[in-house]
Amino acid sequence: MSLSVQAPLPGRVLALADVPDPVFAGQMVGAGVAIEPSRDRGPLDVVAPISGKILKLHPHAFVILGSAGRGVLVHLGIDTVKLRGEGFTLLAAEGDQVEAGDPVVRFDPTEIDGTGYSAVCPVVVMDSAPDSLADNTVGAEVTTGERLFDWTA
Repeated sequence: MSLSVQAPLPGRVLALADVPDPVFAGQMVGAGVAIEPSRDRGPLDVVAPISGKILKLHPHAFVILGSAGRGVLVHLGIDTVKLRGEGFTLLAAEGDQVEAGDPVVRFDPTEIDGTGYSAVCPVVVMDSAPDSLADNTVGAEVTTGERLFDWTA
């Protein structure tokens, strides 16, 4: 099984090890990368990184279950659950079928910066083995919808 995951938002790609959260940095949720969001565009529409069904949707995070039965988590910032939805706008609903590139949530990373939380956004293949990405773009600047990484089981 393999999965090609697109960038859900623009920014600079970081290794999960560089995320200021031990759960993501330790790949306990799964393998992936993180994106340090672009700050020069104002509010960003965060899009589905794969096609599938929105399995879980919170203002600060969502999971899309792809046709191969694998979920991809997009987490908007670190500890942003503590904001209780403040600064996030839902653009889709839990249970929606989405295509890769469809808008899911809108947020402004500069507003997150003002809260004292990190705006870095992990993008993770749920329950995948650590370091199981076939190819990734760590260190690169990506635009929304560009290939972020490939994952193979």
